[in-house]
Amino acid sequence: MTEPAFGGNAGMSSQYLEIRDLRVQFDGFTAVDGVDLTLLQGDLRFLIGPNGAGKTTLVDAITGLVPATGSVTKSGVELLGKKTHRIARMGVGRTFQTASVFEDLTVLQNLDIAAGAERSPWQLLRRRRGVLPQIEEALDTTGLGAHRDTPAGILAHGQKQWLEIGMLLVQNADVLLLDEPVAGMSHDEREETGQLLRRIGAERTVVVVEHDMDFMRAFATSVTVLARGKVIADGTVEEVQNDPQVQQVYLGTATLEEAN
Repeated sequence: MTEPAFGGNAGMSSQYLEIRDLRVQFDGFTAVDGVDLTLLQGDLRFLIGPNGAGKTTLVDAITGLVPATGSVTKSGVELLGKKTHRIARMGVGRTFQTASVFEDLTVLQNLDIAAGAERSPWQLLRRRRGVLPQIEEALDTTGLGAHRDTPAGILAHGQKQWLEIGMLLVQNADVLLLDEPVAGMSHDEREETGQLLRRIGAERTVVVVEHDMDFMRAFATSVTVLARGKVIADGTVEEVQNDPQVQQVYLGTATLEEAN
């Protein structure tokens, strides 16, 4: 399996997300202020910054949850101005800090519903004759194969996040925006989540909004730092750690190595 790499593995000939002069304002307050980013397939990008930096708002703007100006194109197709469900159908998927799964249904049923997002109500009522190949692949990728018949509500915290990622995979999302996917996880769950992101990140554009600096150091191939709605640094983990502006704005007088 190809590993995610700094700068991406495939470049502009494959799927990519290009953000230009993106701005979001709320009652005169600028939450995202002229952000420019190019996100390539195969680059596991972490988006970090202090509270209020605009990280989640940036993701909200990309996915159509908040109005924005500027441009967000997925492989050349403009996303801004489109409805959230249209953006999702174009292959842009996101997760939230709290996993959104159907807790009374099994893992397999959750994945089947996600895979049927394009089916009509009549088709949804028809019983499938077998498990779709993309569902089997998602079970294998997320490590949830042994839990296929387990109600989602009794899964461990980390497993619910993996299921939500699996639900995006069966919808053929090739741009994944993950909002603090390891929040509240144990050390082992964080490690398994990092390995999952590597598995899915090699063939997709993956952006991780994160506060866990140890997790970022272990798994990011590139890092973008936001402060007050602006990009203040962009590069490898090492480059960002050594950036004086990042140390000053994001961490005060501490260095990134000292941050918890």
